[in-house]
Amino acid sequence: MAKGPCLLRRASQIITQWVSTPRHATRMIGPNCAKINGAYTVSTWQNPLMNARAAFSNILLAATLAAPLPAGAESGGQAENPSPHRQLPKAMHGSMTARARVTVGVRDADITGADNRTLQAAVDYVASLGGGIVEIGAGQFLMRDSLHLRSQVTVRGQGASTVLRKAKAASSPLEIDGDYGEEQITLKNPDGFAVGDGVAVWDKNSGGFHTTVARLTGRNGNTFALSLPLNADCMAANRAQAATVFPVISGYHVEGARVEALTIDGNKEENVHLNGCRGAGIFLYRCPGTVISNCTIRRYNGDGVSFQQCNDVQVLDCVSEENASLGFHPGSGSQRPLVRACTARANGEDGLFLCWRVKSGLFENNTLQANGRYGISIGHKDTDNLIRGNKVLGNHEDGVHFRNETEGMAGHRNRVEDNLIENNGLKKAAAGIRVRGETRDLVFKGNTIRDTRTGSDRKQTTGIQLEENVGEVQTDGNTIDAATAIQDGRKKR
Repeated sequence: MAKGPCLLRRASQIITQWVSTPRHATRMIGPNCAKINGAYTVSTWQNPLMNARAAFSNILLAATLAAPLPAGAESGGQAENPSPHRQLPKAMHGSMTARARVTVGVRDADITGADNRTLQAAVDYVASLGGGIVEIGAGQFLMRDSLHLRSQVTVRGQGASTVLRKAKAASSPLEIDGDYGEEQITLKNPDGFAVGDGVAVWDKNSGGFHTTVARLTGRNGNTFALSLPLNADCMAANRAQAATVFPVISGYHVEGARVEALTIDGNKEENVHLNGCRGAGIFLYRCPGTVISNCTIRRYNGDGVSFQQCNDVQVLDCVSEENASLGFHPGSGSQRPLVRACTARANGEDGLFLCWRVKSGLFENNTLQANGRYGISIGHKDTDNLIRGNKVLGNHEDGVHFRNETEGMAGHRNRVEDNLIENNGLKKAAAGIRVRGETRDLVFKGNTIRDTRTGSDRKQTTGIQLEENVGEVQTDGNTIDAATAIQDGRKKR
C-alpha cells in the first residue's frame, strides 16, 4: 500500500485522539515539545486543537513527499511530451527562439553615433527587453566613459575593424579632502572634466580596491558630483588625485554577459595609470559566467583584462598586448576561470597573473611572450589549477614563477603540464620554473624547458628551481636543456 494514504489515515486518527484529550493530559516537556501517551510531538501552543492542526500539517507534508511522483518529476524534467510553453525557472514565460537584436554604428545602423553614449544606449535598450545582442559595426568609437555591460546582453563587434578608443584623460589634484562615503570631489584644475565622464579618485594610501571609479553626474564650479560614494578617504595632504580614467569595457554585478570580436585601444600615451583591481581594458567585478572571446586589448595604461571576484569566467582566443601592466589578471577569489588560446605579448609586467585565491582554473594553449616580468605568476592561495599546453617564451624574468608565500597562503596543488618554456630571462639569469615560499604538492609533468639562444644571451640558466622552504614537488617526463636542470635548494627533511 502506498505510504501517502496510510499517513493521511494516521493523521485523522491522531486528530481525533488529540482533540478528545483533556488539556491536563498534555504535559509540556520543553517550550516547543509536548508528551502525549508516551509520545513526543512538536507543539507551538498548549491548546490541543492548535497542536492537532500543527501535527496534521506536518503529516500532510510527509504524506505528500511520500506519494508517487509524476513521470519525469524525479529529475526535475517534464513528462514524455513536454509542452513548448513550459515556463523558464526565473520568468513567467517559456523559452523564446528570438531575442532582441540591435545594430549600432557610425552609419547604416539602428542607432548611429561614434562614442560611448551611442554604444551604451544600445546595450541599455536591449537589457530593458531582458537581454539579446548588440552588434557594433566597423568604425572607431571614442570612449569618455566605460561601456557598462548588462546582464544577458552580448556585445559583438567586427574584430579589428571595430575599435573602442579611450579618450585623452584629464587629471587634477583635489583642492580639498574627499571623505569616505562622500559623493563629490573638488578639483584644483577642472579643465577637461565634464559631466558624463568616467573618473577615478585615489590618494597614495587608497590604491587597489580602495580606488573609486565612478561617473561625473553634475557640476558646480570646480566641484563635481559622483555616481558612487568614495571608497576611502582621499586626502589632499596624501596627494589625492582625480583623473578621467576608467575601464574601456566594465561589468559590475552582471550575469550572462558576453563580449565578442572587439578591439580595445587604451591610448596609453594620453592616460594616467589605473590599477588592475579597479580597471583594465576589459574589467569585471562579480560577473559570474561572463565570456570574453576574440577580442584584442592593446596599449591600456594598466592591465589588459582583469576580472575580480568572478566565478566561471571564460576568456577565449583573445590578445592582450603592449599594456602597461598585466596581460590577463584573474583575481580576488575568482573560481574556475578558463583562459584558452589567448596571447599576452609585450605587456609591462606579467603575461598571466593569478592574483589572490584563484582556484580550480584551467589555463591552456596560451602564448605568454616578451612580457616585462614573468610569463606566468602564481601565488596567494592560488590552488588546484591546471596550466597546460602553453608557450612561455622570451619573458624578461622567470617563465613560470610561484611567489614567496607562507604555508597557509601559498599556491599549493597546481599542475604545470606539457608546456613549452623557452628563452626566458633577458637581462639577468632566470629559471624556466621557479618555486618560492612554502609552496607544496606541485606537479611538473611533460614540459619542455630550454634555451635556444647562444653564448651570453642564454639567460634561462636553470630548468626548475626549488627554494629552501618548498614542500613536495613531483617532476615527471620533463625535457630540460639548461646549465642546471633542477636546482633543489630545499632543506633536508
